[in-house]
Amino acid sequence: MSRLSLLDLAFFVAENAASPKHVAGLHIHARPAGAKAGFARALYEEFLTHTEVAPPFNRVIRFISPGLMPDWVEAEQVDLSQHLFFHTLKPGRNQREHLYALVSKLHEPMLDRSRPLWEVHVIDKLWDGQFAIYYKMHHAYADGITMTRWGVASLAEGPADLELRPVWTTNHVKRRGGGGRSKLNQRLVGSVWKQLTANSKRAIGIGRLGAMLALEAVKLTKNAIALPFMAPGDTPFTGTATPGRQFATAALPMTRIATVRKAARATLNHVALTCLDGAMHRYLQDEGISLDRPITIQMPVNLRREGQHEGGNKIGIILVDLSPPTDDAYIRLRNVGYSLRNVRQMIDTVAPEAIETYTILTGVLGQLAAMFGLADVITPMGNATVSNVPGPDQRLFLKGAELREMHPVSTLPPTHLINITLFSYAGELNFGLIATDQMPNLGRLAQYVTEEFAALEQAVGLGR
Repeated sequence: MSRLSLLDLAFFVAENAASPKHVAGLHIHARPAGAKAGFARALYEEFLTHTEVAPPFNRVIRFISPGLMPDWVEAEQVDLSQHLFFHTLKPGRNQREHLYALVSKLHEPMLDRSRPLWEVHVIDKLWDGQFAIYYKMHHAYADGITMTRWGVASLAEGPADLELRPVWTTNHVKRRGGGGRSKLNQRLVGSVWKQLTANSKRAIGIGRLGAMLALEAVKLTKNAIALPFMAPGDTPFTGTATPGRQFATAALPMTRIATVRKAARATLNHVALTCLDGAMHRYLQDEGISLDRPITIQMPVNLRREGQHEGGNKIGIILVDLSPPTDDAYIRLRNVGYSLRNVRQMIDTVAPEAIETYTILTGVLGQLAAMFGLADVITPMGNATVSNVPGPDQRLFLKGAELREMHPVSTLPPTHLINITLFSYAGELNFGLIATDQMPNLGRLAQYVTEEFAALEQAVGLGR
């Protein structure tokens, strides 16, 4: 048995058919040299033989428990046929756009709460003899950084390592050392002390954060911190979510990003958000929308202290105003950098517990707006959610099959119709865009990201 944190529980409270709270990863593999056309099918069948399922993949949610709070309990058994699936794309309909259409369909339905909340889909017969694996997991199990660590641990660093280590077979939940009443008492005292100190830090942090927001609201500071529910409204990015989904990606070479960073003395986040900001403004212009203030994004930040590796979620959601509208990519980069420096200062001066509480409170307000049908009426909290999950630098393999691409597929927060996740892998920065199918032409927004990067290269004197 394991209790849920308030943040983990919030993913269940906010979940409905139009806004499921699972996240996923899409891995595209090349068959090993000399492998037969049935390699992916054989891989799927071997997956089915790994029936030893470890925590948290053997856990189900129990909402009514002796402790009154919902908790995780171990399932009596896990039937892998309910979690592992095989798909084959047809010739002529097996290109990237067809794969993304299938992933969009797989990402739509909620996971069945009566069993462990995860699925793995092997997708065969892709272009150039490739295959893909789509991993789907409820967000209450873990945050994106933790899920990435689990996924990487299941892969090999070279093609010669043919051992299969399915992600569901490794125990990812730390067990505390056992033994004796003395250790039990020590843990109890430690737990009480931790709660007391956490609550005091939370109170001080909330007071400090509240003061920052108040000073910005009465204009005694200027753009020191983004205010909630002040984002531009009437855009295709926000509103009441519908069940349908669409998925698109963009990719930028890390070597080119590094050159821009050196020339402009910027960080990777500065560059990535500058490209997104320019792309989103161009997309809005195509839709006949012109903004007179910055686009506001909600950005998850990792609140784990160094050395913390437990499951569950340890993230906060903060608001970031991007650049005021401009056609100059270099000015946009500087404005984004200014905003991110203010955000960094806020994170460094406010206790993680306070940011977590702020995240829950603002999330509740957003959820209430969605529940009462106000998402299309009130000013949105932000225009989009944008997160950055660092991935592995080196190439990885699965039974000798090179992993060529890793793409994140996230969830939609209340009142948001798009979520964008940045994910780095083996020399590329990938942008995973998931949106409702009502948002027009998501692929065009993804294309604009790469075009805006080229414009930024030109602006910093790196014309290609």
